[in-house]
Amino acid sequence: MNRWSSIKTIALPTHAFATKTGALVDIFIVNKILNGYVRAKDLTQAHQLFDETPHRDTVTWNTLVTGYVYIGHYERAVEVMKMMKRGGFDFDQYTFGSILKGVASMGCVKLGEQVHSSIVKTGYQGNVYSESALLDMYAKCNRMQEAYAVFECMPERNCVSWNALIAGYAQMGDIDGAFFLFDSMERENMMPDDATFASLLTLLNDPELLKVTTQIHAKIIKYGRAFDTTIINATITAYSECGDIKDSQRVFGDVEGFRDLVTWNSMLAAYVMHDKGGLAFEIFVDMQKRGIEQDMYTYTSVVSACYGSICQNQGKSLHALVIKRGLDHIVPICNSLIAMYIKFNHKYLGDAMKLFNSMEFKDSVSWNSILTGFSQSGLSEEALKFFGHMRSMWDRIDHYAFSAVLRSCSDLAIFQLGQQVHVLVVKSGFLLNEFVASSLMFMYSKCGVMEDARRSFEETPKNSPITWNSIIFGYAQHGQGKAALGYFSLMQESGVRPDHITLVAVLTACSHIGLVEKGSNFLRHMEVDYGIQPRMEHFACGVDLLGRAGYINEAKSLIETMPFKPDAMVLKTLLGACRLHGKIELASEIARLLLVLEPEEHCTYILLSDMYGHLGKWDERASVKKLMRKRGVKKVPGWSWIEVKNEVHAFNAEDRTHPQCESIYQTLTELMEEIGFSARSDFVDSVAYDLVYIEGICTY
Repeated sequence: MNRWSSIKTIALPTHAFATKTGALVDIFIVNKILNGYVRAKDLTQAHQLFDETPHRDTVTWNTLVTGYVYIGHYERAVEVMKMMKRGGFDFDQYTFGSILKGVASMGCVKLGEQVHSSIVKTGYQGNVYSESALLDMYAKCNRMQEAYAVFECMPERNCVSWNALIAGYAQMGDIDGAFFLFDSMERENMMPDDATFASLLTLLNDPELLKVTTQIHAKIIKYGRAFDTTIINATITAYSECGDIKDSQRVFGDVEGFRDLVTWNSMLAAYVMHDKGGLAFEIFVDMQKRGIEQDMYTYTSVVSACYGSICQNQGKSLHALVIKRGLDHIVPICNSLIAMYIKFNHKYLGDAMKLFNSMEFKDSVSWNSILTGFSQSGLSEEALKFFGHMRSMWDRIDHYAFSAVLRSCSDLAIFQLGQQVHVLVVKSGFLLNEFVASSLMFMYSKCGVMEDARRSFEETPKNSPITWNSIIFGYAQHGQGKAALGYFSLMQESGVRPDHITLVAVLTACSHIGLVEKGSNFLRHMEVDYGIQPRMEHFACGVDLLGRAGYINEAKSLIETMPFKPDAMVLKTLLGACRLHGKIELASEIARLLLVLEPEEHCTYILLSDMYGHLGKWDERASVKKLMRKRGVKKVPGWSWIEVKNEVHAFNAEDRTHPQCESIYQTLTELMEEIGFSARSDFVDSVAYDLVYIEGICTY
């Protein structure tokens, strides 16, 4: 039996006994029973008792108002308050406190202003309880100017007042304002409590703020709050978000005996955030061994720790456990499972879709997960069909959905459909969203319309690196490296701090226009100049930069000096450079590594086979083909799309199903002869549809 059932079990017989004995004439007893119903969240019984009561006082009315606020029926609370006024009862500090809590939850500032007026009229403006509630209401409604004005006029301030204002600034993300108030609070000898520190710790979510986090932790220990559960949980999260998982572990380890479920979940989420899936599973198992009842947040976190092929069995086991525990109807857990299956690889999209279809209730995350899964797996046509279905079934298309569908338009280079989605974005009011704007720029640049990409950039707020990255990437990938670097300079002049993606774009720009020395300098000095530690993708760009320019040995040396083992992306980049410059020995060495890392990836086999073929090494080529057959690896044919007069034409390599196939091949042969290639049929077959985008290649 839970706490609320216990309270109700006590209230019901007490109510019956009071009715039988006529004790309901005693307002003290009535208020006690009424409070029991309110605490049990049974407002039906509470209101029935209220209606039966012949004599009411201010406490009776306040208790009923509080009850409706407590269960989230704020409009009903306001109605009761109006009835109270019509009944001739004056509001007091508790009436104002309860109704202002409801106003804050509704975000109804106009009603809050009316209550503020009543506080002034009834003479409660100097009451610390009423004023603190008023201050809290303004702060939660993001009206910090009014909140601070109330705070300044308070003749007496308590810890609640200070905390409400600090929490307001924390909610707005105003670090300077929140910490200024904290310093002022200490100067006025007001002792901070768990709510004070919890608000401040929510602001500490960046590696640059790690030192501040350590200082606040020291203050927490100084004030004897190190074992307050709320503070423990917030401290674990703050250290994690500031990049220090070791201190999160230390705090967690030091509070044995003071942990609650949120503490365990916080540590679990910290491991997931830092890609420590093994430790996340360990803590999950430890919770089960200790008999700790796990909740929705536990399962969503541990499911999120499952990614990549090595976690497939664990992920399926977790899915089975979710079903066993009867949690498979909880939407956030289902959403995490859908995302998990999508992250495994495109082969598990069917499992994700099956789970999606089995959900009785779906939210925007459910729809967006499937849409994003199709888009990121290269199933762009399916993504577009699903988006159409989504629009017919779900009226809350958000910026995540628009970003995903624009990505699919980009992959298919469907310019006119992309324009139609652009119009829908404008109608839906998401044009100024930086993620949608970034996707629009990507779509237009992928379709080769850089003027529209630039126009989208100009129409978008430029206070974050997201939009800058998209325009820099767009120009870089179109070979307009000077324009890309020009935008990078403008970005720095605008005071927008580059992130790791910006540097990938800049290195790409240098690579595409052959600025080897400049690009190498960016890579060498990015940590000193921009505070960004080089990641795998930066080294891949560096390998591409050197490889394109023919510096194969230098590219290899760069890989050898990396602080971590090269992944498949880096090795593929070097393999491509070897293929371009005919370095067959090194290519063979790299290919052997790739065949171990990605034995099912067909691209490595095809690249190596083609290289052996061009060099006349037929035995080696036959060995590669034999290995493909042995491992069951098949060449995935490439596709190209072109949109002409609102009709999309799809072309598959070595495919002759298009109705105008003969004229296409004839034109392509003529173009090959004109640029000096021998139009061998095998060569034409392998590249024909990759070159079909050339304007004028076919007439319709």
